[in-house]
Amino acid sequence: MLRGKTRREQGAYAGGTDRCGDDPLDAAQERRVRAVLALGGVPQSDLPDGVQQVRLRLLERVASGREAPRDVSAWAAVVASNLAMDWHRAKRRQERLGERLAALGEPAHPSGEESSLLSLAVARGLDELPAAQRQVVVLRFFADLPVRGIAEELGIPEGTVKSRLHTAVRALRDRLHEDEVV
Repeated sequence: MLRGKTRREQGAYAGGTDRCGDDPLDAAQERRVRAVLALGGVPQSDLPDGVQQVRLRLLERVASGREAPRDVSAWAAVVASNLAMDWHRAKRRQERLGERLAALGEPAHPSGEESSLLSLAVARGLDELPAAQRQVVVLRFFADLPVRGIAEELGIPEGTVKSRLHTAVRALRDRLHEDEVV
């Protein structure tokens, strides 16, 4: 984790030398980034590119002379969330995620039918949320960031995070009741 390294060691990233394969993201942070991207709707085939984008942004931040983030893990989760939102915007121009999921039809494994229906309904519900609400839901419930951490990383008041979470959860709950999933 960059946070624990000295300025001189951080400068190795800025100088373009890769000190014996050092990676700005440790394994746990990379898993968290992958999870946030996947839960944000990014396909499995695009996850390695998303992880690389997070690494690149961290290295660019250090190379530009700015201090490394206090909590690299939280910072990386927010960057991954933003990348997922960007991916959704591009994808939405081609087709809506909800249409793709609805076209899947019957689940492949009947034993997990209820679970599949719930997953589809939640995915559809997340897709219908405004981007700002979707972002706080993913960061809170899928990346496990506390409200305070989300507020700090997004640069918004904690009350705004709470309000967006409340509105989003209510909308998702209503969606699940409409679809008669719960």
